[in-house]
Amino acid sequence: MARPMKIDFVSDVACPWCIIGLRGLEEALERTRDVVDAQIHFQPFELNPDMPPEGQNIVEHVAQKYGASPEQSAANRATIRERAEAVGFAMNTSDESRAYNTFDAHRLLHWAGEEGAPEGAQAALKHALFEAYFTDGENPGDPDVLVAAATKAGLDPGEARAILTSGRYAAEVRDAEQFWQRRGINAVPAIVIDQRYLISGGQPPDAFEQAIRQIAAQA
Repeated sequence: MARPMKIDFVSDVACPWCIIGLRGLEEALERTRDVVDAQIHFQPFELNPDMPPEGQNIVEHVAQKYGASPEQSAANRATIRERAEAVGFAMNTSDESRAYNTFDAHRLLHWAGEEGAPEGAQAALKHALFEAYFTDGENPGDPDVLVAAATKAGLDPGEARAILTSGRYAAEVRDAEQFWQRRGINAVPAIVIDQRYLISGGQPPDAFEQAIRQIAAQA
């Protein structure tokens, strides 16, 4: 009999390894339906909380933040593109891509995860935001992009825009970010299972499946 499992997926929609990890985790959960009945809750993490609205060229950004050369940046993107393709995700990044602020995206994700939201809306919105940024090259901080993603996820576009034009859920997102930072999460994706077990990074499906089966067996 499958046992309940709570999964907190701490991530940012501007993190390429986060969508790779999410796709890997989702595939692993399909494989382990015989042992677990899992619920994923998306938790906020901002890679670039101080990024201005216009964003920054990605090559300049990784050089400034990580010291990577343009050649290293291109090689890293190629590796990420291959890993994304392996889990069925189109990663269309280039030297012209930009890093953006994602705080408003996290506010909408918080709303989509509230009690009373359509079932599966938070996951659908998360995927729509990843696709908007990495596949379509759109700005995940742009209100029109965010409303379009919310609509795609089956959420009310008028309510989404009302949230974006207000400060609603800002405090809740900040509190959640600080909570996970206090728990020691300083890199994403971080997958926390039943508030006890941590899996770090954009792991492939086999790694997630093995971990999930081990945790289920221990329980």
